[in-house]
Formats: sequence, C-alpha cells, structure tokens
Amino acid sequence: MTTLTRETILQVLARITLPGGGDLVSRDLVRALVVEGGAVRFVIEAADPEAARALVPVQAAAEAALRALPGVTAVQAVLTAHGPSAKPAPPALKIGQHPTPQQGGPQRVTGVDRIIAIASGKGGVGKSTVSSNLAVALARQGRRVGLLDADIYGPSQPRMMGVSKRPASPDGKIIIPLQAHGVTMMSIGLMLKDDEAVVWRGPMIMGALQQLITQVDWGKLDVLIVDLPPGTGDIQLTLCQRTHLTGAIVVSTPQDVALLDARKALDMFQKLKTPVLGLIENMSTYICPNCGHEAHIFGHGGVRTEAARLDLPFLGEIPLSLDVRIAGDAGTPIAAGDGPIATAYARLAERLVAGGVA
Repeated sequence: MTTLTRETILQVLARITLPGGGDLVSRDLVRALVVEGGAVRFVIEAADPEAARALVPVQAAAEAALRALPGVTAVQAVLTAHGPSAKPAPPALKIGQHPTPQQGGPQRVTGVDRIIAIASGKGGVGKSTVSSNLAVALARQGRRVGLLDADIYGPSQPRMMGVSKRPASPDGKIIIPLQAHGVTMMSIGLMLKDDEAVVWRGPMIMGALQQLITQVDWGKLDVLIVDLPPGTGDIQLTLCQRTHLTGAIVVSTPQDVALLDARKALDMFQKLKTPVLGLIENMSTYICPNCGHEAHIFGHGGVRTEAARLDLPFLGEIPLSLDVRIAGDAGTPIAAGDGPIATAYARLAERLVAGGVA
C-alpha cells in the first residue's frame, strides 16, 4: 500500500497551474494541508473574493488530480479569500460644466415650496450675512429652511455657518447637503480646497449653479434661501430664467452709492419678471457699546425712502454691529443667539412668514 506524504501531495499540487501563471505551491496558496491515511484536506487561500472566484476551476482540477493519486481515498479542498473585496471607489462628482438644455421655462425644485433670492447691486453691503442670519431666523420660527450659496466666485457661507465637511455624493450625481444651526445648506466652497479659486467662464458657472440646485437632495423645505453674488450677471440671469422663484429680496446700505447699484438689481428683476418681495436696509445704524450714542455711518433711511418711491415693501433695518462680524467669522450667525440684532432678524423672519412668502 502506497504511503501518502505531504511532499507527495505538494508535488501533485505543484503541477496545477494558475490563470495568471505559476502554480498553487509556487504562489504559496496552499494552507492547512492535512494527510491522514488516504484522506487529504487543504485550503486554497486567495487574496480576495474576486481572485477566489477565478480559482474555482483550479480547485476542481486539484481535487481531480489528487483523487487519481494511488492511495487517496478522499479529497477535501476549501477555497477561501484572505481579505475582503476591495470596495470600488465611488463615482467622482464633477462640479462645473455647461448647463443642460431645459424646456418649458422656469422649473420648480422637487420638495421645495418657496425659493427666495437674496440680492444686492454691489458687494460689501452684507448680503451674505443677511442670507445666513435670515435662514437661521426662519429656522427658529419652525420653518424647514435651506440655504444655497450661489456666489460661485466668492462663497462665504461655509465660514459663516461654521461647516467645512465635504458633502457626500454616493453615486457621483446626487449631493447630500450639510446641516448647520437648523438649516440645510450647500455651497461650492464645500467642494473646494481652502484658498482654491474658481477660474471658470460663464457657461461653467451657469452649469455649476444648475447642479447645486437640481442635484442636491434638499429634502422637504418650506423655503430655500439663495445667496446671490453681487451684480447682475450670469448667476442671476440663470437662476431667474431656469428656476421658479417666489421672489427676490434686495439688500442695500443707506448710502447713495449703494442705492444706485441696488436700483440696477431691482431693474434686473423687473426685466426678468421676478417679483421683488421687499428691500432691507443693512448697517442702518451704529450704537456705541460704551456710551450708547447712535451714529449713522452710512446714512439712514435711504432704503426705506427708495422702497416707498418704488411702492415696494420695506422689510426692516438691520443695525451695524461688531458682534455680527465676530459671530459670522466664528461660524455661528448672530440670529442663532439673543440680543438686539437677533431680535431684528427674528422680526424680519416673522414678517416674511406672516406674509406667506416664507
């Protein structure tokens, strides 16, 4: 009777070639080899489940070769994988591409009841500060609020809302927005590295805005606040022509230069047939924290007068305060706390809710 040994079994297994070259022994795939009388047991250990599936024919060939060996009465080969299957990388999400054609005029955003654009004719009037604080104030009124930072070239909402995590996109198409201070928010600034500039021409900007509106999973919202860049350019035109807006709010300081540019923004919305919901006078007054003196650094009342002249609602005055800047830089909008500025935003939010526009 032939005596089976490990060496005899390994010599047979060394003749079993692998699909990628080599054999079971030279590639060191044989584990736990046991020879008991005429019974042979061993494990073929692959690198991962995909490699194991490719070795199924090799397992069958090894068992057949051993069964043909004199003295072998039973063969048991187990095929296993050394580690888990490598997870495929999720599809890459690319922001910034030419917009896709759209038929039928401005479209509604799924799940969003109302969309309010916050605009200004010029930069530096605090439009983004108003946007973030109004969003938080509305959330404190119990509204389901979203905030879209549409200032592609100069996104500031991630800093003002205190978020920096990159949004997830499991399928490379739908973007999962972030949550901050009770607000669902999205900004292209969350998709970029710190200090990375957006150097795109108009079509890329328009395509990016379309993606940030239609490819974000906003969920169910009562109102979506859109923080527009200053001016009357591609972003404003694209938003008004492609998205069904409830209306726009124009922010200005009281000074004459700011009001000149605010009038241009108002004229733009009129030409685009977008309702203007009202005007806000930001940096309206400054009250010295030491002596209580009230100063009108940028003038006072100019926006109220302009609203009356144009027969548009005047929504309120927001004072100038160092605390607003500190809160925004710290990532906690001042409307999230208490105090006179938070009260001013709360009144503004109440007025919009009572008017049925938010």
